[in-house]
Amino acid sequence: MTYTPLALTLIFVLIPLILSRTLNLGLEKDTTIATVRSVIQLLIVGYVLKFVFDTEHLVYLLLMIALMITVATLNARQKGKNIPGITWKLAVTLIVVEVITQGVLLGFHIIPPTPQYIIPISGMLIGNSMVLAILFLNRFSSEIEAHEHEIELILSLGGTPKQAVHRHLTKAIKASMIPTIEAQKTIGLVQLPGMMSGQIIGGADPIQAVQFQILIVFALLTCATLTSIIFGFLIYPSLFNERMQLIKNSFI
Repeated sequence: MTYTPLALTLIFVLIPLILSRTLNLGLEKDTTIATVRSVIQLLIVGYVLKFVFDTEHLVYLLLMIALMITVATLNARQKGKNIPGITWKLAVTLIVVEVITQGVLLGFHIIPPTPQYIIPISGMLIGNSMVLAILFLNRFSSEIEAHEHEIELILSLGGTPKQAVHRHLTKAIKASMIPTIEAQKTIGLVQLPGMMSGQIIGGADPIQAVQFQILIVFALLTCATLTSIIFGFLIYPSLFNERMQLIKNSFI
């Protein structure tokens, strides 16, 4: 694709801008900022990836993955920024998910140990984990706020923090995993996933593209499970003080 047809895709930006202005939605500024940022960020990433792919140096590969994890952590922590240790708990969750999934992919020689494979797959897995962490925090915070008196009652009767929040914790874990599971039920019928579509557009054989997409689908399922469970069990103790009392407004 040349820059001329790429520039024409700005029509897809003008449409929401015009509709926002017409309906007084007030989204013109945010839409413009999002557009400019996405273009700049993607261009920078494109040149960085080209450099990493050309050098194929392990240090640059690890730095790229570390950057992904750092940005994902800083973005996801906003919902629970008052939770003690939220940053490192997010980082640990993302690192563990990345190590386990890439360990399986590389350890069993499912993908070649090259940046061209590791970085894009890592980006999809880390990005998915980030979204799942945000979904978990949203649901878990709602559960805690809605059942605050119930939790305090269990604690007052001698229950442990784990016993007090166990039901709400499992609900939040299940809820955060539902989008991934439901998306996999209709994959290929309702939508053609990004990796598969990109390979087909790039001229790859559709069957080979499907095989790689199946790989990603299975990895994302493990990613969803690990993220929700690890992050959930790391987070819930932070909602209580040393006297096993629920800390008020932990998520605000």
